[in-house]
Amino acid sequence: MSPTVRFPAGGPAAGGAPENPRPGRRRIEAVRRATARRPGTVLLLAAAVMLLLVWLPACLRVGMVDLRVYRTAAPHLLSGDLYAFRLRLPGPDLFPLPFTYPPFAALLFLPLSWVAWPLVSAAWTAASVLALCVLVHCCLRMADPTAPGARHRRRVLLWSAALLWTEPVAVTLALGQINLLLAACVAFAVERRSAAAAGLGTGLAAGVKLVPAVTGLYFLVQRRWSALWWSGAVFAATVAAGWWAAPRPAADFWLHAVGEAARVGPVGSVLNQSVRGALSRTLGHDVGWSAPWWACAVPAALLALAAVVRTARRTDRLGALLAVQLLGLLISPISWCHHWIWSVAAVLWLTHAPHRTRVHTAALTAWGLALAGYLIHWLALAQADIWEFGRPWYLAALGWSYPVCAVLTLVALLLPAAGHPAPAGQPSESRANHAPGALALEGDVS
Repeated sequence: MSPTVRFPAGGPAAGGAPENPRPGRRRIEAVRRATARRPGTVLLLAAAVMLLLVWLPACLRVGMVDLRVYRTAAPHLLSGDLYAFRLRLPGPDLFPLPFTYPPFAALLFLPLSWVAWPLVSAAWTAASVLALCVLVHCCLRMADPTAPGARHRRRVLLWSAALLWTEPVAVTLALGQINLLLAACVAFAVERRSAAAAGLGTGLAAGVKLVPAVTGLYFLVQRRWSALWWSGAVFAATVAAGWWAAPRPAADFWLHAVGEAARVGPVGSVLNQSVRGALSRTLGHDVGWSAPWWACAVPAALLALAAVVRTARRTDRLGALLAVQLLGLLISPISWCHHWIWSVAAVLWLTHAPHRTRVHTAALTAWGLALAGYLIHWLALAQADIWEFGRPWYLAALGWSYPVCAVLTLVALLLPAAGHPAPAGQPSESRANHAPGALALEGDVS
């Protein structure tokens, strides 16, 4: 016999709740309240586990290969053969790895070669986890600037602990990539009111890795002319610094290597989630800058630009920044899955948007399946050779996953505000709780 459940006077129809909820529901509720009361502990545990999963393999066997490239290649800047350098590591899936960033980046990486590898790898991983927290903090502050401090801190800690396990973040940590550090730098910079500070952060990020230069479009749409000028000036200074330090490698990069996408890696690999990569897998060859690429890239770019303008008009700062970064990821020749760190911002914007439509729900669901399901990882295991572009139709279709998620997000950004947002005087907590999943993540503790 099932246990008897007694309801308060008036019964369930009158809004009464069961006195003895099911054990499973009680346990879920207890876990939710515990995580909400101690979000810092949740993040520390998640970060400690991730640090061990990344750092131990990096010390005991070949791991964090991109960080190894940064550390080993940087001294070659001074010897003049930076872009002829190749790091050769054991393993059938590892091709000789080149240094692909501007000379200024090699200047910044030089100190890495002076420190023992275990210390470098541990410090880099810890800094990347901290950068994720900064990125989440900045995104949530832009999404809901009036949120009370305690609620905002709880959100940052719990979201960081959850997003730590998404595919782009986890792969960035496993490879020792610089993506989290650059994204946090850009997000922190655009939040600054000072034009010099905003331009300094974005200009430095673009000097290390060219794709963040697309952030200039954000300043343009926001009419932050001084920040745009500062970012351009700082970027130019990084180019000059690299040319002054190593003229021959600088000439090799800016006159030759900068336009060679195939030099970075196989364009048709499923790891490349740009429009060019997805289209190359569909057609079975590198489409380059051919008519098929233009036919896909131009509509995607127009959609992103329209989303940037629309979000800027309704003073949605996070939405405008997100649209700009998605534009850069879509039209870049190479956008490895770990480059899609801005999917973190997409999840946060879709969850905490003050209005919701079916497109919002579809985009959030698609991102959840792709990021938490490690879809690109499984597709990479299914490809016979990273250098072969052709795929069976079903694998080629699944290989569009990140671009499709990005397009859905851009459509959601473009849609006019639906529903009835809370009045200006209403507390931001009630507005945020309109988003499904926000209350479940943050908890409801007094």
